[in-house]
Amino acid sequence: MPENMRFPETFLWGCATSAYQIEGSPLADGAGPSIWERFAHTPGMMHNDDHGDIACDHYHRFRDDVKLMRDLGLTSYRFSIAWARILPAGTGAVNQKGLDFYRQLVDALREGGITPMATLYHWDLPEALDDRGGWLNRDSADWFAEYATTCFEALDDRVPLWVTLNEPWVVTDGGYLHGVLAPGHRSPYETARVTHHLMRAHGAAVQAYRAVGKHQIGLVVNLEPKYPASDRAEDRAATQRADAYMNRQYLDPALKGSYPPEMRDIFGDAWRDWPAADLEQIRQPIDFLGVNYYTRGLTAHDATAWPLRARTRRVPQATYTETDWEVYEQGLTDILTWVKQRYGDIPLYVTENGAAFYDPPVAAADGVHDPLRIDYLRRHLRAVHKAIAQGADVRGYYLWSLLDNLEWSLGFAKRFGIVHVNYETLQRTPKDSAKFYAEVIASHGESLSD
Repeated sequence: MPENMRFPETFLWGCATSAYQIEGSPLADGAGPSIWERFAHTPGMMHNDDHGDIACDHYHRFRDDVKLMRDLGLTSYRFSIAWARILPAGTGAVNQKGLDFYRQLVDALREGGITPMATLYHWDLPEALDDRGGWLNRDSADWFAEYATTCFEALDDRVPLWVTLNEPWVVTDGGYLHGVLAPGHRSPYETARVTHHLMRAHGAAVQAYRAVGKHQIGLVVNLEPKYPASDRAEDRAATQRADAYMNRQYLDPALKGSYPPEMRDIFGDAWRDWPAADLEQIRQPIDFLGVNYYTRGLTAHDATAWPLRARTRRVPQATYTETDWEVYEQGLTDILTWVKQRYGDIPLYVTENGAAFYDPPVAAADGVHDPLRIDYLRRHLRAVHKAIAQGADVRGYYLWSLLDNLEWSLGFAKRFGIVHVNYETLQRTPKDSAKFYAEVIASHGESLSD
């Protein structure tokens, strides 16, 4: 007898996107440039010198995209707000036309019965603030709270779910340690400081929300369970460092009020003893935690791998996605139950999960057939159900992504969408995976039992 895969009745079925990846028109209607505008237009930083000037043109086509969401049966949609659309200089004067765009988007979602989840920061810091030091400036927490308050006051009457930061680990690791993402810096001293200021900004935004908001606010982190490649002591120690760096570095201060002790081992004298008042500000009660999950890390000691002295091992005969991530659905169950065990019964959402597999640039007459993505989604949705059965309070799932889009510095080379986008014509074509997901939603998960 197949296991019954029906999900809780109140479970939210969604898709997720981010502003710079899909909107296009980043400077329209009074918006200011972001660090991604600068980074993408710097020669050699992006694959094929791609950029987000047009992206998926969601800025002009959002009503059609909301109709696609309705056709899929989505009950929620997670999107991000472009900070520089709202405050072109990062602080100060408010651009009402920027707010109007998001008001119209949210109203269209609500009219379609789709619950909005708004992310305040998905990596696109206003360029004007970067010129003032960006996240390296201690004032960044105050800048973020000002921006967040502007959004809350304008949209909280119609947005019930808010996210402060999306994946602070990626911001720091990609943007400040390895330089492969905006703003393209490479310094462990900057990385440690940015981590702390991002977490202070998160805490400041939660405090601001408690003053004016009436619904729920949380944090979204990308988590990757780490498993030792062997029983050797050095591999186990490397696994602990990797786990501290990627997973506990952000969750421990937000939920426990302290950073993992391994951070000093990783960063050496670049890591500081942060003021107790800062840690109090960071540890604000949140209403939920969003977990972005894509893969696991089979971890081995490697003295040459700076700064962790740890490296992820490739798994023989495993399936890998186009971004070279192992398909390992058990890791999603493991990480969701780990959060419960370590941090208690906090409400959880899987705020991103998906896979890039090859899809043709032009959809065929009979559609886009993506069996590997369907298999990935089936496995991972079953893994979410398994975590719920084991006691994790998972309240929704947001597939990454609704649309093929600009995959940051990888440009348009990797496709995560369940809706195909022809980048020449911008035509949208639902893939077979979209039909599969619609069936899952319509059956509340029972179709996964087949």
